[in-house]
Amino acid sequence: MSESRVELNGREPGIAELAALAQINYGHFTSMRVEQGGIRGFGLHLKRLQDATRELFGCELGDGRIRQCLRRVSAERAASVRVTVFSRYFDRKHPERVVDVDILVTWRSLASQAAGPIRVQSINQPRRHAHIKHVGTFELFHALRQARQAGFDDALFTTATGEICEGSTWNIGFWDGQTVVWPNGPCLPGVTRQLLDAGLRRAGMQTRSESISLASLDRFQSAFALNSGAIGPMISSIDRHAFDCNAAVLEEFGSIYRQQPVESI
Repeated sequence: MSESRVELNGREPGIAELAALAQINYGHFTSMRVEQGGIRGFGLHLKRLQDATRELFGCELGDGRIRQCLRRVSAERAASVRVTVFSRYFDRKHPERVVDVDILVTWRSLASQAAGPIRVQSINQPRRHAHIKHVGTFELFHALRQARQAGFDDALFTTATGEICEGSTWNIGFWDGQTVVWPNGPCLPGVTRQLLDAGLRRAGMQTRSESISLASLDRFQSAFALNSGAIGPMISSIDRHAFDCNAAVLEEFGSIYRQQPVESI
């Protein structure tokens, strides 16, 4: 198999067919890691796609159709797969109408993960419609660009009161030495975060969700990022507040995550 592949509704797309997605930029997606012919948290990814399709387009998206499209591009080796749902029939003059949807699947070889800790800059800008993994990514990459220009590695969204939400394209978790604490500011409930939380609980470790403000970071030893099947990297600082980057903590969490079962496509 080549290093990348794109299919629309189970076939090679024409350029004109992708114009609706490029020009209107209305839709949603999920990103997954295919490993051993399956996906960890696949049921959660399916639910995410189905719920967002119902909310954005007013129609139902059967999991059989998603599975069929994914099976065509699945590979035995590990790969990154993104499923984007949009509609060539979406009418911006009548956005309230129910329309059928299209499924765009992109497959690519896994990129190497950055090993080092990252420094992040808080930005007073919670993501709009945070519960949906939508394709409107302008604010995400603009925030990332601003953070890089300021000398940081990435951006962390907060509310106007300083409540922590999520990173530019990732969730964040905190460790106080006994408990993993998830911020409950507006954010996308990441599949990786949900799987790790379940795994931690099964392993007898404590987790909880609560409001975490920038002013209360002193009570945590460590902070870490999670995204699309990746636990880490560690976060070395948020603004001027520094954290302990204990690699053993991240290794333990990564081991617990990898124990979660791979679901067949």
